[in-house]
Amino acid sequence: MPWNPDVYNQFKEKRSAPFHDLISHIHAAPGLRMIDLGCGTGELTKVLADKFPESQVLGIDSSAEMLAKAPQQDNISFAQRSVEAQVALPDKWDVIVANASLQWVEDHAVLFPQIISKLLPGGQLAVQMPSQPENVLNQLLYKLVHESPYYDVLKDAIRHSPVLSLDDYTTLLFGNGAREVLVYQKVYPIVAQSVETLYEFISGSALVPYMERLEEPLQSDFVRVFKERIAQYYPTSPMVYAFKRIILVAGF
Repeated sequence: MPWNPDVYNQFKEKRSAPFHDLISHIHAAPGLRMIDLGCGTGELTKVLADKFPESQVLGIDSSAEMLAKAPQQDNISFAQRSVEAQVALPDKWDVIVANASLQWVEDHAVLFPQIISKLLPGGQLAVQMPSQPENVLNQLLYKLVHESPYYDVLKDAIRHSPVLSLDDYTTLLFGNGAREVLVYQKVYPIVAQSVETLYEFISGSALVPYMERLEEPLQSDFVRVFKERIAQYYPTSPMVYAFKRIILVAGF
C-alpha cells in the first residue's frame, strides 16, 4: 500500500513522542547490534543510533517511498523488507525496536515469539503501538467501513486490529523467556481546533488502505461522512483526542 511520508510527517512531533519514551527504557551497552522494525523514513532510526553511538543499527521498512527519505550515517543501514520477511531471516540482535509498526502485522500471539527468537542472549525488546481497539478515531473508522455502500468495496481490505490487551502481552513476554518486563499504556493527547486536524492525523496511517481502494465519487463521500462522524463525537472545540499508546519493554 502506498505510504505518503509528507502526510505521515505532518504530525511527526506527536508521533515521535512515544518513541522517545520507548527508547528511554533501553539499557546501553557497547557495540549493540540493533534493528528498527518498520522504520518508516528512518528519522527516528537516526535518533536511536545517536542515542547509542557505539551501536550498529539496521532499519527495515516495506515502503520504498518512506525509505527514500532515509538519512545517511556511518552506524545506520537500511533495507526494504517487511517485518515478516525480516523475522524469517537467521539474523539475531541485541536490541529489537518496533515503533508504531507491529499493529500492521497479523497474529501477535505467533509474531511476538518469532521476534523474540531473533534476540541474542541478554537481548532487549522495545515495542510501541497505538491502542487501536481503544482509540476513538479507529473505532469510528472501523464502524464506517462496515456500512453500505463502502463495505461492498472495502470488505476484503478491512483490517481487524491484531493489537492485544496489556495482560496478553505481559503473559506473552514472560511466557517466552523474559526476565524483566515493563508494560504500560500512555495517553498522548492531541488538542485540535477543527475536525480537519483529526482527519489529517488518521489519514496518514489507518485510513491509507481504505483510500487506496475507494474510487470517486465514493471516496469523497466516504471522507465527508467520516468527518461528519468525527464532528458528531467531538461537538465542541477544542477537541481533545486521547490518543492511547502501548509500550512494551522486555529483557531476556
